[in-house]
Amino acid sequence: MHRKPLTILFLCTGNSCRSQMAEGYARHFGGEHARVQSAGIEAHGKNPRAIAAMAEDGIDISGQESTRVTDAMLAEADLVVTVCGHADEHCPVLPPGTRRIHWPLPDPAKATGSETEITAQFHAVRDDVKRRVRELLSKELADA
Repeated sequence: MHRKPLTILFLCTGNSCRSQMAEGYARHFGGEHARVQSAGIEAHGKNPRAIAAMAEDGIDISGQESTRVTDAMLAEADLVVTVCGHADEHCPVLPPGTRRIHWPLPDPAKATGSETEITAQFHAVRDDVKRRVRELLSKELADA
């Protein structure tokens, strides 16, 4: 029996770092079992440090777009994952049956310090996102 892929929408404030990372990992780990999108309450463009941090882990997110969330995205989603407090607080009303979870991830784009310290923040968030996406897909796809 062939089941419908799980449709996940990762939602952030600007769709430039955390949600982009989550989309990249979910596409990689979910394969044909997941349809994945990311969007923002606003669109801030793609963060070059996020692209670089993901590339260091073998995931190319450079072709992903920074987009604003639409009603169509929300209507298609089985699950919406907010990855920052602002998106969680300002998440649009979801259609009946759409589930939502929240991951309170720090924003690496706001990191300060030396280049090494900023890069370390991007790596820490990347690694946390990777762990969370793996756990999410493991649970969601096993329950499907």
